[in-house]
Amino acid sequence: MDEDDELRPDDPLRPDDPLRPDDLLRPDDPLRPDEPHAEESEEEYEEIGEDEDEGDEHEEGLESVTIEITGLSLYTHHGVSEAEREVGQRLMLDLRLEVGETDATVTDRIEDTVDYAEVCQLVALIAQQRSHRTLERLCATIAERLLADYELEGVWVKATKPEPPIALPVDEVSVEVWREAED
Repeated sequence: MDEDDELRPDDPLRPDDPLRPDDLLRPDDPLRPDEPHAEESEEEYEEIGEDEDEGDEHEEGLESVTIEITGLSLYTHHGVSEAEREVGQRLMLDLRLEVGETDATVTDRIEDTVDYAEVCQLVALIAQQRSHRTLERLCATIAERLLADYELEGVWVKATKPEPPIALPVDEVSVEVWREAED
């Protein structure tokens, strides 16, 4: 280690010091949390704080959350031919759940979001409970059920047959369905 690389006691950040949010901001940063924004006067800044105290329902800082499940592998009995439905085959499912704003980003509680383990169990049940001729119908059935059971803004379901029963060399065949929640 060079003499220039050594940490000195006056360094703002040392490896053994706890990191504080203010350590990441420069003194001249216009968005320091302890100061009003440069564009706002003191009076405007106080009004913003008063609005928050009055129970304004619009909560700033809530992020839009998307949950993705990739590669849920299930043995199913879906297909156009009788033989395909009888013998069955492996099916891969990918899901994207548009949760929207959720308190879980702040509370860290599973009750405030969608439990993806529970979703996987439900999707497995749907996919293995009955046989469909088309992947389109299977994906639509899964999407409808997820929208009915969970508070979601939208659902994307992709079903992939890794070894489709066709006479030509194909790696996989997949179908995607996107559904938005009705208001």
